Amino acid sequence: MQTFFRRLTLLSAILCAYGVAHAADRVVKVGFSSPLTGAQAAAGKDNERGLRMAIDELNQKGVAVGGDTVRFEALVEDDQADPKAGVTVAQKLVDAKVAAVFGPYNSGVAIPASKLYNDAGIVMATVGSNPKITLQGFANVYRVSASDSQLGGKMALYAARELKFKRVALIDDRTAYGVGVAEEFAKVAKANGIEVVSRDFTNDKAVDFNAILTSIKGKKPDAIFYGGYFSQAAPMKRQMKSLGLDIPLMGGDAICDTEMGKLGGDAVNGSTYCTQGGGLLKTNSAETFVANYEKRNNAKPMFYAVSFYDAAKLVAAAMSKAGSTEPAKYGPVLAQMSYKGVAGTYEFDSNHDLKSSPVTIFQFKDGRPEPLANY
Repeated sequence: MQTFFRRLTLLSAILCAYGVAHAADRVVKVGFSSPLTGAQAAAGKDNERGLRMAIDELNQKGVAVGGDTVRFEALVEDDQADPKAGVTVAQKLVDAKVAAVFGPYNSGVAIPASKLYNDAGIVMATVGSNPKITLQGFANVYRVSASDSQLGGKMALYAARELKFKRVALIDDRTAYGVGVAEEFAKVAKANGIEVVSRDFTNDKAVDFNAILTSIKGKKPDAIFYGGYFSQAAPMKRQMKSLGLDIPLMGGDAICDTEMGKLGGDAVNGSTYCTQGGGLLKTNSAETFVANYEKRNNAKPMFYAVSFYDAAKLVAAAMSKAGSTEPAKYGPVLAQMSYKGVAGTYEFDSNHDLKSSPVTIFQFKDGRPEPLANY
C-alpha cells in the first residue's frame, strides 16, 4: 500500500510538473513603456496600474486563443519620458519578442520607438497624441486616445466660443506632444478670431518661468495656452499668481490631471482649463473600474489608467477573435474590429486613429479637473 501511494505521489508530481511546463508554453509576453522615474513618474505609474489590473482580470478569467487558454505577462520598462531611453526600451522589448506594447505615454518617445516596433511586426497601442505617430503609415501602430488636433483644436474652439478670449499667449515645452498640441490650438484659435500675441518656448525639465511670464504680462493677453505637462504647468501657474498675472491657463490632456492640482495648489482652481479625449462617464462599467482601481491601489485613477486597461483588453479580444497571439494574424482583426471598453468604443480609421474620440473640456475646482462641456 505504501508503495502504491509513493507511486501515486510520484505520478501526481510528474503530471503537475508537466502542467506547469505546458502552462508556461502558453504565456503571452506584452510590453509596457512609460516614465516611471522623473517628473512624470506619477502618470507612468498610473498607466502601469491600469495595465496590470486588466492583465490580472484577463488571467483570472482565462482568455481562449486558438482553443487554448493563455496567460499574459507584462514586461514593464521605464522610458523616462526620453526619446533615447524609449528607443533603448523598444529594442529590449523587441528582443524579448513581446506580442504587443502598451505605450509609450509621450509622443516624443512614441515617434522614434514606433519604427522599431513596426519593423519588428509588434503591435503598439499608444496614448501619444501627436498626429505624426499615426501619419507614418505603420501597419502595427494604433492610437487609443485623442490626437493633438482634437485636444488642442477643441480647446481653441471653447476659448473662442464660450470663454470669448480675443488675445492668447502660447508657450510650449519643445516636446513632440507640447509643440503638436500648441500648434493645433494656434491654428484653430486664429481661424476663430483669436490673436496669438506671443509664442515662447521652455523645456520639460524647467522650473522657473518668471522671465517668460513677465514678458507675456506686458502683452496683456486674455489667457495663456501651454503645450506641455503638469510637471511644468503647475509651477507656471503658481508663478503667474505671484507675478499678478491673473489670467487663465489652458492646456491639453497632459495638464488635465489631479497631479496638476496637487502641485499647483490654489493657483490652479477656477482659472485652469484643459481637454481630455473620451473620459470616464457615469456608467456601471466606469464606476466598477474606479472602485476596483481604488481598492487595488488605495488611490484614485489618473486619466490614462483606463486607456491602458482598455487597450490590454482590446488586444486580448483581437487575439481571441483571430485565434492567434501573433501580431501578423491578430493585427488585421484589431484594425477592423469594434470593441466597447470602459472609456468608450474603440474603432480605428485607415490611419489607426480612433474613429470617434469626443473631447471633454475641464476646469479645475478644489484641485481636480471638473467637466464643463463635451465638444
